[in-house]
Amino acid sequence: QVQLVESGGGLVQAGGSLRLSCAASGRTFGSNDMGWGWFRQALGKERQFVAAISWSGSNIFYTRSVKGRFTISRDNAKNTVYLQMNSLKPEDTAVYYCAGQKPDSGSYYDTAKWNYWGQGTQVTVSS
Repeated sequence: QVQLVESGGGLVQAGGSLRLSCAASGRTFGSNDMGWGWFRQALGKERQFVAAISWSGSNIFYTRSVKGRFTISRDNAKNTVYLQMNSLKPEDTAVYYCAGQKPDSGSYYDTAKWNYWGQGTQVTVSS
């Protein structure tokens, strides 16, 4: 079993920055084999894809609304994935979830294809 714990959420003014961290523990299937991602869920809305990074770090994907503002990265030695969020906007307000995907599980964009989830961390951007 894999456990994911997010941290780094909080309240920030529009234009500000936050860095989210997600630490994995337990049986990680060799952290170098897992894909990592970030999703978010605003109040009353469905959970949506934000960013993902492949096990090697060579493939990175973002949803259009965060491109150029958010950066996903990973540190395999620490079993940790990060989401650097800059130029934050009120519409970025949501609970942010870290996710892990076993190899060959499917599309990163599909919420149902992810195997492990963290408990979420609240990000609130005030205008």
